[in-house]
Amino acid sequence: MPLTPEVLTADSEVVAWLGGLDVSFAADDEPWFTIDGLDSPRQVGSDSSGGAFVLLPSQDVLYVSSEGRAGIIAGSFDAFVQLVVARPYWLDILKFSAGGDLAEMRRAADALEATLEDEDDVNEAREEIRARLDLPEPDDPVGALYDAVAASDAIVRATDGSPFTTLFNRFSIDNNPTLRNAAA
Repeated sequence: MPLTPEVLTADSEVVAWLGGLDVSFAADDEPWFTIDGLDSPRQVGSDSSGGAFVLLPSQDVLYVSSEGRAGIIAGSFDAFVQLVVARPYWLDILKFSAGGDLAEMRRAADALEATLEDEDDVNEAREEIRARLDLPEPDDPVGALYDAVAASDAIVRATDGSPFTTLFNRFSIDNNPTLRNAAA
């Protein structure tokens, strides 16, 4: 049976573990954005920075940041949960993507993972979620994230009608001393 928001939210322990990875499945207010061609976006979650996770009719998962960036991050709800568990810092991978360079995203993922080595709570959350959901480790979560964002064709707009920009940001881990040192 495929993983759906309803199946996932029926397990309060998994929901709590995912909350530790910065994904909340609490009901949110009216969307503060629109998506071209979609009358009623189905927001299935949010993060602590005010970003929204939207399940599209195609079953893609769209992320809409509170800073005016948006894009598809996963091709299914299953893939979304796998991404969050495998790379809970997925948004930082995009931040340090040097404008959407896959090699730079891989460098960022390695550096970010190195900063988590002693984060027992993150590793425990990963293990618990995978066990409870019988969730496999994705083959290439960074490559899948890159492919989803690069192919994203959803047009998200602020309430004033201005379009959101891509989730790929211009920074590199070389712009961050902690990550630069972790990658060394």
